[in-house]
Amino acid sequence: VQLQAFGGGLVQAGGSLKLSCAVSGNTANLNIYAWYREAPGKQREVVAMISRGGHTNSTDSVKGRVTISRDIAKNTVYLQMNRLKPEDTAVYYCNAVFLTDWDTNPTIREMYWGQGTQVTVSS
Repeated sequence: VQLQAFGGGLVQAGGSLKLSCAVSGNTANLNIYAWYREAPGKQREVVAMISRGGHTNSTDSVKGRVTISRDIAKNTVYLQMNRLKPEDTAVYYCNAVFLTDWDTNPTIREMYWGQGTQVTVSS
């Protein structure tokens, strides 16, 4: 499985960006896709995730500003980010996992990462 992320760039505060993550290879087992970010000096954190069934969730700091979606036909996961803030500046990574028993004993069977794409928000 390969993940290729693109779409990052430099944007002014209040602007928008749409990140894309193209997923290829044997994706049959993958059931959760996510975007993470890593700011300088901080730990990598999850931004948003979407299940194979289409259920989504996002971290509190981006709720209402970020939408994760997936185009099954194109095997691509998107992250639409609006009203960007300087604190959104980070390297953004896409992620895909095969998670089992998520209601009893969540276990990651497979995990894949894309290369990062830099998002810089100027004030």
